[in-house]
Amino acid sequence: MRGTRTAATTATTATTARTRSLLAAPLIALALLTVTSCEDSGGSGSGGYGAGPASPSAEQPAAGQPKQPEAEAPADADAPAGDAAPEPAATPATVTVATAESELGTILVDGKGRTLYGFTKDKPGQANCDADCIAVWPALTSVNDVKAGPGAQAGLLKEAKFGAGAEQAVYGDWPLYYYVGDVVPGDVNGQGLDGEWFVIAADGKLIKKEAETVV
Repeated sequence: MRGTRTAATTATTATTARTRSLLAAPLIALALLTVTSCEDSGGSGSGGYGAGPASPSAEQPAAGQPKQPEAEAPADADAPAGDAAPEPAATPATVTVATAESELGTILVDGKGRTLYGFTKDKPGQANCDADCIAVWPALTSVNDVKAGPGAQAGLLKEAKFGAGAEQAVYGDWPLYYYVGDVVPGDVNGQGLDGEWFVIAADGKLIKKEAETVV
């Protein structure tokens, strides 16, 4: 009888222990889950005492990868329009007096071969062509010294004041002019007009022969 009670007691004890074990397992798992959640929450914080290491920022490169350089804005993107560098001023063209062959002989021309004339009413080195006259006979002017080209004598070339900031080229005694009726280089359509306008030779003298008339 005593042996039967002992066996029953042993069986009851084993059953109770097994039941406690089965009940404890979920509690242990729940405790572990709670601890893990707390650690994860602390590690993802922004800082503070006891906080875990911050997770890498989305803008930071992964380990072992080079950092991408930031795009630079154009140097003048923010510069105001008024600070733009000014364009350099154009250099005035050099005015040249040279000679060329024509039906009247060797005559004075400009650097592009256009015929130059003298006006008999001018005084040596002094022009007497008024505004109406200049409209038909434009003066050869320059803001710089006039240069002697091929065939011209530099010693005969000088300038006379012509308006503000400009000078008229003078060769020998004669201030130099164009004629608006000359269209292309080599034209001498102004020769002998009004008995006052003539082409000029390389020695500075007027050539008063008449130009040939083409019929």
